[in-house]
Amino acid sequence: MAEKAFKQNLNQKSPHPGGPFLIQMLFREPVTMPNKEMMTAVIKEHVGSVECFCYDQKSAGFAALEHIAKFENSSAPVQLMITGVSDFKGDTFDSFLKSQMWDCMEQRDRIFRECQYQVVAVDMLTSALPALERANLDMDFLAALTRLYPSCEAFYFQNCGKLFLAQDVREHPFSGASRFIHFGVNARFFNIEGTEDMLVDTVGMSTLFLPDLQYHFHDMDPNWVVNHAYNLADYLLVNDCPIESGETVDGIVDGQFEREIQWKCQYEDSLIQPPRPVLDICMGQYASGERD
Repeated sequence: MAEKAFKQNLNQKSPHPGGPFLIQMLFREPVTMPNKEMMTAVIKEHVGSVECFCYDQKSAGFAALEHIAKFENSSAPVQLMITGVSDFKGDTFDSFLKSQMWDCMEQRDRIFRECQYQVVAVDMLTSALPALERANLDMDFLAALTRLYPSCEAFYFQNCGKLFLAQDVREHPFSGASRFIHFGVNARFFNIEGTEDMLVDTVGMSTLFLPDLQYHFHDMDPNWVVNHAYNLADYLLVNDCPIESGETVDGIVDGQFEREIQWKCQYEDSLIQPPRPVLDICMGQYASGERD
């Protein structure tokens, strides 16, 4: 766990709910854009029928014809965009962000030192899709990217701050919505300086217009709480966030979910940056801080 002390900064800009899902593919050497026919075929295999509406060495764009964004007076297929190669500067990441890259902590500094090039992939118009449909589309797109760019060294998911070795992205065991929770949502951990208190929260759910989670607690293994957070985030995504303030969720006993233990949920403002609304989970006898 991170030992460096960080100062709370709730003046930091809040992420834009429903904003684009950004994937940065990191490379040791420059790469060229795969040819148009290959890109179209591979993306089609993963996301369904697509139409390439632009292509050159600077960018390629694909309309996902089976995923329609519906607006008040119009509708259109959502778009999947891929940029050409550009410089990547790993030294621009601050210590706060790097401290929460749990999935690649041992390789993080090497990746940021050796990878000096990037290709960026992004979805567009997808904020109009239902959360579960968008989550699955973004992960299907990710699967296509792993095939189109075999020399990719690592993937950085900007919305949640997660960094993964490319091999771990290609060989992951997850399916369905759990893929988005694994790659697009980050359960962070903090010790509260000067106390025995700890905090676990998530970042990334707001991309789908869903609430992030927050746990302020003491005297429990934080790994159990992180597991609870990922499972609860998965539940919120699959079930379109059915939990309201004042309702409860199953708590934990010895690391396992226990129906006899109920933890109260309450929508609040986040305690740790970035500032955003969160679903706070009051952990009964393990809860810290004051709550209404």
